[in-house]
Formats: sequence, structure tokens, C-alpha cells
Amino acid sequence: MMALEGPFLAAVIARLPDPKFNLAAYGVAFAFAILIESPVIMIMSASTALVEDDSSFRRLRNFTYTLNAAITALMLLVVLPPVFDFIARDLIGLPDEVARLTHGALLIMIPWPAAIGYRRFFQGLLIRDGSTRLVAYGTVVRLSTMTASALVLYRFTSITGAYLGATALSAGVCIEALAARLMARGALGRVRGAQPPESSEVHLLDYRRILRFYTPLAMTSLIGLAVQPMVTFFMGRARYPVESLAVLPVVGSLSFVFRAMGLSYQEVAIALLGKKHEHINELGRFALILGLASSAGLALIGFTPLAGVWFETISGLSHELTAFAITPTRILAPLPALSVLLSFQRAILVQGRSTHPITVATAIEVTGILIVLMILIQWSSLVGVTAAAIAFVAGRASGNTYLWPPCLRVLGASRSD
Repeated sequence: MMALEGPFLAAVIARLPDPKFNLAAYGVAFAFAILIESPVIMIMSASTALVEDDSSFRRLRNFTYTLNAAITALMLLVVLPPVFDFIARDLIGLPDEVARLTHGALLIMIPWPAAIGYRRFFQGLLIRDGSTRLVAYGTVVRLSTMTASALVLYRFTSITGAYLGATALSAGVCIEALAARLMARGALGRVRGAQPPESSEVHLLDYRRILRFYTPLAMTSLIGLAVQPMVTFFMGRARYPVESLAVLPVVGSLSFVFRAMGLSYQEVAIALLGKKHEHINELGRFALILGLASSAGLALIGFTPLAGVWFETISGLSHELTAFAITPTRILAPLPALSVLLSFQRAILVQGRSTHPITVATAIEVTGILIVLMILIQWSSLVGVTAAAIAFVAGRASGNTYLWPPCLRVLGASRSD
């Protein structure tokens, strides 16, 4: 459900004045916000894996709040005009109109990163408690708030498209964060009244251990999500830069609809694998089915007349921009299956308390993306967004390949205990 917000907002922005510049600015602002929030993305995994009693809850909560304060300070630094102008105009090379719209959208999204960290912490408690339905209810609250905000602004104001998207996103995330806290009351009461087993590592949990456990996960998110701004940088220097920047969030949001199921699978697998990974076979079979089905869904749109229906009728793109979107969509078809595999591999390693290989794999993936993208932009005649799609698939496949040996070692160690 969360993945639906991207296509919906892109469709609204595409129906407002100056859609090309506003879609481009919305995509760039979203990339900035995602990069800044990246250190808190894995808080949900940490909360699912580490919170077992009142002591571990309080320590991880304090850790999360400190992290939220730090990323909010970073967001405030980035939106300072001299800092933003240096990044957007000098480093990335954004056109002036796109840069102006991006800055305004980022100002609106200042609450976004901390709200994400807050709600992911409490969603982790819900997942650990088995209350995954409440997580889905929270997403309904987020989507409803976002949709209502976007439609009211679209119907009753003359707000520009990039600002509409940023406002709707911020409103949805903030309300969802409050809803997650309210819905986690029952799970929180059970956690704070629980006594961990004597053999559990959690009763020894302190801030140093939290930092050692979480740092590789945070670096994984930071490295992985840094790729979006980096790709944006290359789009500014590729063939058809404005068209590529405009199409990239639309194609990316469609891909994310099918990748989202794989992203959600990570916390599910962490919760259900078992201390000794005893349910690995059942979860592996489910991952195979989920991966094939999600990639088939994206391929169905990319390789059939549904592409025109999606991009022109639903997303509201012009015929010109639709032509730029179809080829990268087809290239991205394997990505949802690779995302399911990645979530499954990460779950095995997180459950086995071996998080360092996750960071290395992410670094390999990002490096692969950047190398392939540089080569294609420098020495091929491909449109920028098409080159980016090829690079995304190649980088993800390299990261998946690296993670197999560490996963096998963790599984071997758990079976020998």
C-alpha cells in the first residue's frame, strides 16, 4: 500500500501546470529526503530483533530519538540556501527552475526523516508482537491522509506540483507516526512486562552493543539510498536530462509497487526464521514464489499495452514522456525478484547477528551501479533513464551474489549449535 503513494502523487503532479519541471523537482527532493532519512530506515529491523524487555526497549528508544535529532539537524543544514545551492547547482547541475522548486519542496519535508524513524521503531514492536495487521492499518492512515491532502490542495489551491507532493508526503508520514505509537500500546505493555530468557543476549544490551549492531545496518541504508542522489547527478549530464529527471520518479514508483513486497519481507523473515533458522525452508519457498510473482507483475505492464494505460492514462504523462518511460520499465522487470532475494538474505544475517556483510554487499551494489552508469553515459548513446535502469539491475545482482557465502556460513553455524 505504501508503494501506491508514488504513482498517485506523480499522477496528480502530471496534471498540474509545468509537469516536466515539477516532476523532476519532486523526484530530486524525494531523493534528498530519502538520503537524509537513510540512517533510520533499519530501525524497524533493530526493533524487531532486539527489543525483548523494558530495559532493551528504553535503550533502543533513546538511541532512536538521538538518531532522529541528528538527521533533523542535517535536514536543516541542507536547506540553508548556500549549502543547497552548492549541492543542487554546482554539484548536481540542476536547471535553475528545477533547483528552485526542489528547495521549496525540501523545506516542506523537514519533518519527514524524524517521523520515519519514530514510526519505524514502533512498527518494529508491532511486528515482533505478531500484530502485523496494525502496521497495515497504519499504512491505510498514511495513504488516506496523503490522498486527502493532495486532493484538497489540487482542488482548492493553486499550489505548484512539487510543493503539493511534498506537503502530502509530510502530512501522511507524520499522521502515520502518531497512529503507530497509539496502536503499539498493547505491544509495548507486553514487552515492558516481559522477562527475557537467561540465555538471551538482550539482557546484556547497552548502547555500545546497540551501536555495534546498528552501525552496519545504518551504513547499509546510507550507502544504498545514496545511489538515488548520485543517479540524479548523472541524469543532469546524460542525454535528455530534464526528460530523464521527469520520468525517473514515475518509473521508480511503478517499480517500487512491485519491489515493496520484497522490502516488507525482510522484517517478516526476521520475525519468523527462528533462533536457529529452523524455518528457513518454508520461508525460502515463499520468497521464491513472491519474487517470481512480483517480477512477473512489473513485466506484464512493461511488455504489454498496459504500459500506455499506466503511463498516459493513469500517471498522466504526455506521449513524449511515456516513450521515455517504457524501455527502462522493461529493463527493471527482474528487480522485484532480486529485491525479495536481498530481503531474505539480509534477514538470515540479521537473525544470525552478522550485519557487516550486509554493508559490504550494499557498497558493492552501489559501486556496480555507479560504474555501469558512468560507462553507459560516457560511451553509449542511451537516454539517461535507460542507462540508470540497466545500472540498477546490474548493481543489485552483484550485491545478491556477494551475500550467498555469508548466508551459508550463518546457516551452517546455526545448524552446528
